[in-house]
Amino acid sequence: MNITLSVDEKTVARARKRAEAMGRSLNQVIREYLQKLAGSDDAERSIAEFERLSGTGNSHGHRFNRDEAHERS
Repeated sequence: MNITLSVDEKTVARARKRAEAMGRSLNQVIREYLQKLAGSDDAERSIAEFERLSGTGNSHGHRFNRDEAHERS
């Protein structure tokens, strides 16, 4: 599907340069962004991604107490 967008010329020029620096076309970058935004219909892939990302943090043994967990900045 083709989509028409209204974007300032300077913005497009800067975006093209950034896309080029990433080794992609602006079209590829926008397509990938829209695919991420839409999410995946593949439940198994979503579960695998969740499992891959789960448990990757390291608290170094620190545990939050109730006051820290509910503290507002």
